Amino acid sequence: MNEMNAYGNRSGKELRRTRQGKIIAGVCSGAGEFLGVDANILRLGLAVATFFGGLGIGIYAVAWLLIPEEGKSTSIVQDLINRQKSDSNSVWHQASGHWQQASSKWKAGGEQDAPRRSPVDEPPVKY
Repeated sequence: MNEMNAYGNRSGKELRRTRQGKIIAGVCSGAGEFLGVDANILRLGLAVATFFGGLGIGIYAVAWLLIPEEGKSTSIVQDLINRQKSDSNSVWHQASGHWQQASSKWKAGGEQDAPRRSPVDEPPVKY
């Protein structure tokens, strides 16, 4: 059934980049299908935004990376994140290890090697 949800969209609709009607990556055709608007109107809007500051190219590129393609459950960015998380030698795991090490030191009260200075040890500020 085509029941409407609280946002006015059909409950079965999902925002996807479509293969049919696409010109570059299917962003406008997918968004147009999702919104119920002609894709050419969205293309025209992005073209105008591109001429006035280049914002249209940025919007299109971000949408290309974040909106999954028709028939897939994840976007390009999500695929890259999942690939990095599954690789044990990836930058993701190295950064995660450094973060956990730093946060455990912070929770323990900082590094014990460095002497702590009190405000009394500070020289007076001259104006």
